[in-house]
Amino acid sequence: MSMELKKAIDQISKDRGIDRDLLIDTLEEAVRSSVARKYGDHLDFEVGYNEEQGEIEVYQFKVVVEEVDLPDSEITLEEARKIDPNVQIDDEMGFKLKIEDLGRIAAQSAKQVIIQRMRDAEQEIIYEEYKDRKGEIVSGIIQRRDRSGWIINLGRTEALLPKEEQIPRERYKRGDRVQAFIIEVLPQGRGPQIIVSRTHADYMSALFSREVPEVADGTVRILGVARDPGSRAKVAVMSKDRDVDPVGACVGIRGSRIQNIVQELRGERIDIVVWSPEI
Repeated sequence: MSMELKKAIDQISKDRGIDRDLLIDTLEEAVRSSVARKYGDHLDFEVGYNEEQGEIEVYQFKVVVEEVDLPDSEITLEEARKIDPNVQIDDEMGFKLKIEDLGRIAAQSAKQVIIQRMRDAEQEIIYEEYKDRKGEIVSGIIQRRDRSGWIINLGRTEALLPKEEQIPRERYKRGDRVQAFIIEVLPQGRGPQIIVSRTHADYMSALFSREVPEVADGTVRILGVARDPGSRAKVAVMSKDRDVDPVGACVGIRGSRIQNIVQELRGERIDIVVWSPEI
């Protein structure tokens, strides 16, 4: 390894947004795992990253003895003094191992550990970024379809729009831009961590909050939503200000506000009513 490793660490940290120290710890752990697999757990060694040299270093430690019984962990006094004339019995000496001596299998093992740790780190970053965004509307590009539903590209990550969260008879194709409502953020998993919906009742409320300032500032409250997604919906509203008509505020001038929501929901008919206990 050389300064190329240092450049790679810096580049990955920048591109993926992964903490640099975490990447170095991951590399050290990967090499540590490979060394243990190749030489066995009985080997006394340490792994560390040399910042100046830009490389991972492995040092094997041996105890100085009169007669060697365990070659992997002991060295005779005679051999030790060829390296350090001042060494004494029971002293411990460190010897640098060559990383390339780990072999092909060990190198593959190291690669797998690195990839997995990077994936874990990325998932943690995504989770931290989105865990408090449950209940928000996000926009993305339809990327592909799998057995669970449609995969949406949100930029830095992907979201899953499950089949049961899709509006009936709504059709998508790759490259379509789509909006959806975040209903769940998973800490980790093989598939997308962010689960979205277009049928959730709260999606309707979120759309009204976005389109109607009086809903966003709390003057008009949405007290109930009932949906038959793709067909019709009923929204019950009330106003905290006697001078504000809650239905009129939601409809907008010449229906401009409600039409934006209807278009987003592909023509779903929306009835807005003033809330009462009898509804």
